[in-house]
Amino acid sequence: MASQHTTVEGLPKGSFRQSMAWLHTWAGLTLGWLLFFMFVTGTAGYFDTEIDRWMQPELPPAQLDHSVYHSSALLLEKAETWAPGAEQWLFTLPVDRNEPYAELFWRGADTEAGANAEQGERRIDLNTGEPLKARDTGGGQKLYQMHWLLHYTTRAYSDWIVTTATLFMFVALITGVIIHKKIFKDFFTFRPRKGQRSWLDAHNVLSVTTLPFQLMITYSGLIFMAFSYMPLIVAAHYGTDGSDFYDEVFSPPGLVEPAEAPATLTPLTPLMAEAESRWGEGRLRRIDIRHPSDKNARIVLSESIDDSISSGAGRLVFDGVSGELLHSAPSASSPAKGVRDAFLGLHEGLFAPPMLRWLYFISGLLGTGMVGTGLILWAVKRRQNAERKGGSAPRGVRLVEKLNIGTVVGLPVGVAAYFWANRLLPAELATRASWEAHAMFLTWLAMLIHAAVRPRQKAWAEQLTVAALAFSALPILNALTTDRHLAHSLATDDWVFVGFDLTVLAIGVALGAAAWRAHVALGETS
Repeated sequence: MASQHTTVEGLPKGSFRQSMAWLHTWAGLTLGWLLFFMFVTGTAGYFDTEIDRWMQPELPPAQLDHSVYHSSALLLEKAETWAPGAEQWLFTLPVDRNEPYAELFWRGADTEAGANAEQGERRIDLNTGEPLKARDTGGGQKLYQMHWLLHYTTRAYSDWIVTTATLFMFVALITGVIIHKKIFKDFFTFRPRKGQRSWLDAHNVLSVTTLPFQLMITYSGLIFMAFSYMPLIVAAHYGTDGSDFYDEVFSPPGLVEPAEAPATLTPLTPLMAEAESRWGEGRLRRIDIRHPSDKNARIVLSESIDDSISSGAGRLVFDGVSGELLHSAPSASSPAKGVRDAFLGLHEGLFAPPMLRWLYFISGLLGTGMVGTGLILWAVKRRQNAERKGGSAPRGVRLVEKLNIGTVVGLPVGVAAYFWANRLLPAELATRASWEAHAMFLTWLAMLIHAAVRPRQKAWAEQLTVAALAFSALPILNALTTDRHLAHSLATDDWVFVGFDLTVLAIGVALGAAAWRAHVALGETS
């Protein structure tokens, strides 16, 4: 009878759900530590712009109150001065939180004609017209990029590694739903201080609470990487190079090679007015000028995506000499691209207003906890099974326990070190941004080594204490090294700095509570 042949999970031996339980367990464990890394760094990415600004305290508050006409005129003046003869000028206008400052990018400039450099990028202070100067940093954008670039690998490897991990995550989610017959009851069930039972309850609660978010973020991640793991679809129609495909689908229409004949660029104001009449005031985000001094100049205006789920932006392409509108490209050039852009927009959350952005962030934290508790549950269950049989935990279980401590706690310590390095590294250090990232990974390595050499329970307590102190002390470090301390931020309504300081303080307090609990548990067993 089935009741006489059940597994520890209570599933009939050889049943479909038991097979799914096995698949769920190993899909989650095999790349679990990589998934934990992706969740930590990806979750930080929902506030990448705010982290960027905290990590460059020399910058003024966001300059979103300037007219796009004033901003574009100033950027055009600087482009003509700093980058004459360029192949491209790209103006980014500060119209939403995703782009808080005016930026000028150029490439292919003529240094013999007086260009500062063949290629360059400058943020412009719209109040003074001068470049904004700040410390070199990877910022929140570098932290966000780690969750899919993995920092030390090339795209040729990171795309496949991340895609495989995402696929494993998707399998774990689907099988998790299959094996939980009481999925809604699990949402309301948590029994503390019950060992394996408590970790299972925590894992279930975190999983069920954020299940819609996890399914969306995982499936959209697979769509994000589709061209990497399904390249033959593109190759079958466009060849192995695939450049024609990307030009057709993603590049603005109507771009041409330069005519090598000089011409005067048309005024931007009428073109911008045309864009605002179509999209609405304040919706113009970028001005892309190709071959600005040539007869075949083209001007591409791009729409802001801050209030649209789709990651695709509408574009208008003008003749750069006559000002004639040549193309009006919708955000989605086809239904398939529209669906893809919608999923990518949901994944990145760039459209999200503040409250929804916080929901994204909190869901990401809960997802991180889901992965972490799953890893811990695997080890706790097998250790308790071994101890019930009168033996010690197998070597593989002890290895997983060490990796769990060094990653579940050690990686957040590394993220804190990333922020500490931003404030402590010399401002004149040439490779400053790189060393911020090096500090993060070296600290994580140190935590892994610490976990390997210390007794298991002591390692948990010690690393949680370090993590709590590392995050809680960040507002103090900020106050000691800059004038943008919490009191100043509150007095000046600088909510970006207020939000960062209070968030890391809240994380530090939560880690401190976990550290206290770990020390209590350590005292109870000693």
